Amino acid sequence: MSVSTAIGLVSESLRNLLLGEMTLTPEVDVTILSPHEKGSNRRVNLYLYKVVESPLLKNMDWQARTDNPGRLSPPPLSLHLHYLLTPYAQNDQQTGNSTIHEILGEAMRVLYENPVIPADYLPAELTGAREQIKVMQNTIVLEEMSNVWSTFAEPYRLSVAYEVAVVQLDMLAASERTMAKRVRQVGVPEVSAPFQPPSVETITPMAAPSGATVTISGKNLAGWRAYVSLMRSPLLTGLELTGDSFTLAIPAGLAPGFYEMRVDISHLTRKTLFFEVTA
Repeated sequence: MSVSTAIGLVSESLRNLLLGEMTLTPEVDVTILSPHEKGSNRRVNLYLYKVVESPLLKNMDWQARTDNPGRLSPPPLSLHLHYLLTPYAQNDQQTGNSTIHEILGEAMRVLYENPVIPADYLPAELTGAREQIKVMQNTIVLEEMSNVWSTFAEPYRLSVAYEVAVVQLDMLAASERTMAKRVRQVGVPEVSAPFQPPSVETITPMAAPSGATVTISGKNLAGWRAYVSLMRSPLLTGLELTGDSFTLAIPAGLAPGFYEMRVDISHLTRKTLFFEVTA
């Protein structure tokens, strides 16, 4: 949408819609005036009384321009427009305001049947708008309505509030920026494990008299250190390993029975084995 004229173009679109779709005879004019400004006696007036920023679209990200994807545009200012629709007509001596009521009903029918302003009624500047221009009746409390009319010299007239959204104002081209360069080629990184983790597998033999020598075997043990305890009493503390097995002497004087042996390899892996001391 245009930077400065989008709001006025939306008001013009509403006028075009009402003029094109209302079917009353004689025809009813549509004006865009403040309530205190004079217009024709038989008409519908649209008065823009409030403009607020859209709470849902105020945090939009920068967007690539459709005509130049290499340029990024800042998010537009997204607005909701609030109108008062007021019918005017000469009062009849017998039926009073019935003509005003007829005009109001016909205008409300048109807006109800066209919740989105058709493209035929949009000015050329709005045909490429990113968002549809939607029209919805808006509930307005009597106090707010009174506050609006109290600012004019005119007495209150029967009015209906409408909200039109979303109206977007694009930022100036000077605020655009060039998109950062993209990565054009992605290599395939080489991924390999730094080492084969050590593991403890068996103790040979699993039963022997106290004082005997046993062999503890595993995989990838070379280069690491072994820590062994028997029933939580240290037997080895940091033996540097040169192969996938190492020997260990069972303390002498142990009573026959089963003993818990914990083998820790450089605090990377630990295994609990059960060794039987025979008579």
